[in-house]
Amino acid sequence: MPLNIVITDADTVFDRHISPDRFSDYGTVYTCRLEDEDDIREKLASADVVLCNKTVFDAARFDCAPNLCYIGLFATGYNNIDLTEASRRGVVVCNAPAYSTEAVAQHTVALLLALTDRAHEYNETVRKGDWIKSRTFSYFPLPHMELAAKTLGLVGYGAIGRRVADIALAFGMRVLVMNRSKISDSRVTQVDFDTLLCESDVVSLHCPLNAESADLMDENAFSKMRDGAYFINTARGGLVVEEALAAALNSGKFAGAGIDVLRTEPMKPSCPLIGLENCVITPHVSWAGPETRRRLLSVVEDNLAAFLAGSPKNQVN
Repeated sequence: MPLNIVITDADTVFDRHISPDRFSDYGTVYTCRLEDEDDIREKLASADVVLCNKTVFDAARFDCAPNLCYIGLFATGYNNIDLTEASRRGVVVCNAPAYSTEAVAQHTVALLLALTDRAHEYNETVRKGDWIKSRTFSYFPLPHMELAAKTLGLVGYGAIGRRVADIALAFGMRVLVMNRSKISDSRVTQVDFDTLLCESDVVSLHCPLNAESADLMDENAFSKMRDGAYFINTARGGLVVEEALAAALNSGKFAGAGIDVLRTEPMKPSCPLIGLENCVITPHVSWAGPETRRRLLSVVEDNLAAFLAGSPKNQVN
């Protein structure tokens, strides 16, 4: 009997370039309208398999899917799934690790360069005619900074953190790492959290969001960072207390921040980071390039095939 496969938030993954057609080989595929709860509940009623990105699966959502046996995530993080509830109901949950390593590392460095090299801002001044008006061959009203010999602090040292370290070391940076488990990499120095905050010119987050890491970067943590430091977050919005970050940026304590993730997405008009001149914000796009999403679909399909063959891969519960 063919499987009923429900994709609950297809709009977050698929577009005219990337299609869910490959999953039709495994059953009948239904996609849900992103914000239509009635549509989601209706389709979950007969779902054997769910493929989702950020859809929350709590007890109430599981109640809507009595036949559900598998959830495949279009994501590495799985904090949107109640794993205890999934296990209680016999639902296997599998994530997609490492698919976005290159893309997120690249975006992390792009944010850092946007803050420290300011090429886009200089381009805007040229567009406005400022170079035409300049009395000298080179004008530099916007201060920018060399990364060589500066210290980068990485919070978390999984695949993405390691790739960011590769790039930072190529720039000639010193790299500090705070990681829950001991690492084996002689190129970097593993330190405790307070040491990393105190000694880093740039702090970049690459850890998962869980009960231990939620609100990790709060007023206390930001106060320990160097004056004039930079802060980067391409991990999860819930790691950061945004009001505290906004205060550090507004006070001049920080030179700038580069943010790809927020606590509430899409961004709300009340977000305290809106409009800050020293805060570069991108709309959770570090993972979303076509090459990256194609790689993601390959991982998700492979996970599904392995589950159906009786040998689940990348199971998180």
